[in-house]
Amino acid sequence: MAMIRHSFDKDVNQVLFEGNSCVKKVILNRPQKLNCLSHQMISEITKKLKAYEIDPGVKVVVLKGNGKAFCAGGDVVASYICMVAGHWSYAASSYKKQVVLDYIVGTYAKPVVALIHGIVMGGGAGLSMNGALKIVTENTVFAMPETSIGHFVDVGASYFLSRLPGFLGEYLGLTGTKIRGPDMVACGLATHFVLSKDLHLVESALDEVTSSDTSKISKVIRIYEHKPDVKQDGVYSRMEIINKCFSRKTVEEILSSLEREAEDREEKWILEAIKSMKSACPISLKISLKSIREGREQTLDQCLAREYNIFCHIKRRTVSNDFFEGIRAMLLDKDRNPKWEPARLELVSDEMVGRYFSRVDEDDWESLQLPARSNSVDMMRPKL
Repeated sequence: MAMIRHSFDKDVNQVLFEGNSCVKKVILNRPQKLNCLSHQMISEITKKLKAYEIDPGVKVVVLKGNGKAFCAGGDVVASYICMVAGHWSYAASSYKKQVVLDYIVGTYAKPVVALIHGIVMGGGAGLSMNGALKIVTENTVFAMPETSIGHFVDVGASYFLSRLPGFLGEYLGLTGTKIRGPDMVACGLATHFVLSKDLHLVESALDEVTSSDTSKISKVIRIYEHKPDVKQDGVYSRMEIINKCFSRKTVEEILSSLEREAEDREEKWILEAIKSMKSACPISLKISLKSIREGREQTLDQCLAREYNIFCHIKRRTVSNDFFEGIRAMLLDKDRNPKWEPARLELVSDEMVGRYFSRVDEDDWESLQLPARSNSVDMMRPKL
């Protein structure tokens, strides 16, 4: 294994907090690391959001990222190092803070507006997708690529992916496919589309907001809204096949269905989906499918609690070492040749998958306890 080279950020300004008395801005400030969320960032944001929520003068919170990305996810390399150097529970403790933050955003008493310009993946999606208003541009790129590194779609993804039209959530979660701003608006992942050149105008207009009325804030944004150019070969043109294939009961059946489609039609996205799933971690695919399917019938807090269980089992290596192997192959040695164990879908039993959804069998382990929230909400899932 290549030598691990990792230096923790020495600067204390990984998050900036700006704004006026009515509008507070939370600015992710690790542009050189695509604003990947560190433990420090999560702690600081949580503290500030709690303070803003009880301040009667604060009407709205704006989330944004400096640089070319909104947020590319959590800092998995730092998490990996902590686990290798110590106990798996260190990572669990940090992850617990992250999902509590995601829950606070999802149940916030005041509108949270995310200015999502550039990359938004993994932990960045968890931070933004459950907010009230999500503004994207033509340069926004969304993806949940966790299965490629032996992880699973988490940070609330089993909630917000399962509420997308048809079986689009299963498609995005199992293949890690990237979609852009126009498709995000079309499928409901985002609420508003503006051109990147106008994003600073939107931000300036939001600075003048003096109300927590979401409809009034949305009206301000609509002044700069642009009709998204949904490409003919975009995700919505694929929905018939996506629903046909990703509605199947098992990952094996989904893959077989895609392969049959590939025989009948030469479409690049189908071949890419097959290639992605065949290279992804088999256990991760099955965990992710089961998690998204369960998320269809659960509230946000239930989804986060289940995902926390799964996360702990992965980091504890209850069943497999695949997460550690995935980090080695994809992010450290970068040979891009992970040795998954089990190596094939048919070798991953229902019993193995079920263990990830069970209680962790350690005396000092506790299930996720989320804070009581007065603004608990649940979005209805679109009809299939």
